Amino acid sequence: METFNDVINSGQLVLADFFATWCGPCKAMHPVLEQLKANLGDRLRIIKVDIDKHRIPAETYNVQAVPTLILFRSGKVLWRQSGAMPLNQLLSVVNQYL
Repeated sequence: METFNDVINSGQLVLADFFATWCGPCKAMHPVLEQLKANLGDRLRIIKVDIDKHRIPAETYNVQAVPTLILFRSGKVLWRQSGAMPLNQLLSVVNQYL
């Protein structure tokens, strides 16, 4: 089974969505992330990390608010932001690293 560290340490560009099931803005980000995946296909891997079920990654990356989006490549944090954001803004950020 693939672990969080396995995924973020791959050479692939990975967007981690740290979320909580009780979080309204997190729910609003779900369709945005689906559209992002539809636009970028295999050029970006998106993983969802439930902070209530997976506390260690959330603590390791000091996630204080949800949603928090963190972009990784080869284990390195390239970008991070807390709060919901529109698709065009998220695409603009991710495209800088493709």
